[in-house]
Amino acid sequence: MNLGNICRSVALGAVAAAVAWMPQDVAAQSLEEVYEGETLTIMVGHPPGGSYDLYAQLAAEFMGEHIPGNPNVIVQHMPGGGGRKGAAFFLNNTEPDGLTVGIFPDSLGHIQHLRPEAANWDASEFRYIGRFSTANAAFAVRADKVSSAEEMRDTEVIVACTGRNARSAQQAAALKNAAGLNLRLICGYDGSQATVLAALRGEADMLSQNWASFASDPADLGDGTLHIVVQTGLERDPDLQDVPLMQELTDDPDDQAVLRYLGASAPIGRSMMVHPDTEEYIVEGLREAFQAMITDEDFLAAAEQRSAIINPATGEEMEEVMAEIMGASDELLENVRAAIDTSSAEEAQ
Repeated sequence: MNLGNICRSVALGAVAAAVAWMPQDVAAQSLEEVYEGETLTIMVGHPPGGSYDLYAQLAAEFMGEHIPGNPNVIVQHMPGGGGRKGAAFFLNNTEPDGLTVGIFPDSLGHIQHLRPEAANWDASEFRYIGRFSTANAAFAVRADKVSSAEEMRDTEVIVACTGRNARSAQQAAALKNAAGLNLRLICGYDGSQATVLAALRGEADMLSQNWASFASDPADLGDGTLHIVVQTGLERDPDLQDVPLMQELTDDPDDQAVLRYLGASAPIGRSMMVHPDTEEYIVEGLREAFQAMITDEDFLAAAEQRSAIINPATGEEMEEVMAEIMGASDELLENVRAAIDTSSAEEAQ
């Protein structure tokens, strides 16, 4: 190495050392400069109402006071495609300046694998800020039809679904094809609330939606008309400790792997993300603000008042979950595609 290269190496090393030893208040001041007098937008890929909006509104009320510079925080709804429209816009059309964050479906990685034509993003690059709650889906069935998942092997159960590509339909198909349950899918209901009404009035026997939705509105279970018999996820929800996970309904290792994969995004649940190209110090600052908010007594009181389940985790943990999802083998994905085939589903009248 010549003298010029040595000098440049020494100079670069000195800069790197200076950055590494930069006091914490310098980074905080930089964050304050980013957010002071600005508005932080929380983008949601669903219409007002529902669990996405519930957590976004809570964050809009409390998160700003934990971010240096105390920005104003608003919620912007961009519904369409089950959250895909908003997610694609957020990832491809917003600036990576930390002034826009998002709460989008945990299924974006699955969509990229199983419906790549509908995925205008690379889930392996997602940057997460933190999680409000897991999102185990819960299958609710009429209590006068069956009392357990095992009874659905011998008793035909009619499942109300929205679209054939909806997660509720695909997971029900997997329960039929990989767990051996005797399910008959009826697809085409106009929204999740329509599937709830179909089951409550006896037009169908079963439906599924995020457990948090049932918990926030117990009326969806019809005062005992419906009860939860199966859930998705990698771990049983704290509120559903006696309810089996999908993968626990079979002893076949390949089928277990399929059902586990389909529930693997539940730990991501209702999480907040930031643009993948955002500078690291902003990502870290938002993560610190999120963790401060999620343990704030006033925030927790407001969440309890609104029946919002809080089961938090860090952004780093969410990125680890997504990395596992995106690392699925081609063989597993082929088995998953076969299991979620909804071609035999009937159309709702």
